[in-house]
Amino acid sequence: MFSRQIPVDEGIILVENRESKINTSIHMMFMNFDLTVLWLDRDLVVVDKVLAKRWVPIYFPKTRAQYVVELHSNQIANFSIGDQLLLIDPQ
Repeated sequence: MFSRQIPVDEGIILVENRESKINTSIHMMFMNFDLTVLWLDRDLVVVDKVLAKRWVPIYFPKTRAQYVVELHSNQIANFSIGDQLLLIDPQ
């Protein structure tokens, strides 16, 4: 929140203890830009995605998720429901 933009090649991963629709909901209040939001299940499979618009009060995934990935808005077309993400430590 309160940032001007998210870099095109960066993102944020939010992790919950278990899969949930409620606990993985997000809000876009006080956001100055739109985001690509991906919801992933415990196996890192995309279960929902949305182009989240700034100042929208709340977004819920269509199904339970454990991870929320927030990316630059132009990344929405790069992901499909059913894709499995692979997280790699760059170190």
